Amino acid sequence: QVQLVESGGGLVQTGGSLRLSCAASGRTFSRITMGWFRQAPGKEREFVAAINWSFGNTQYTDSVKGRFTISRDNAKNTMYLQMNSLKPEDTALYYCNTFPASETLWGQGTQVTVSS
Repeated sequence: QVQLVESGGGLVQTGGSLRLSCAASGRTFSRITMGWFRQAPGKEREFVAAINWSFGNTQYTDSVKGRFTISRDNAKNTMYLQMNSLKPEDTALYYCNTFPASETLWGQGTQVTVSS
């Protein structure tokens, strides 16, 4: 059974950086697109970024373009989200999943808090 585990969140000041990791176990990803999502308090979960596992094509939501970079390490079966120039509005619980998301793959997420 596939399991996704997010890590790397924390508390940073505005303008700071964090790198999130998503480790996948149970299968090796190939012809699939994986994504990062986030959910802020009182808001619906939203798409952040996605990457095609085989070709490396990426896409981002407009609010993070130029600040966040999604990447993957095929050998480690791990996906990353490098987040720079963080803003208070980036504060949220961050999740990884397939893209589009599979309801059975949501994990615990990793909390990112950006202080002003």
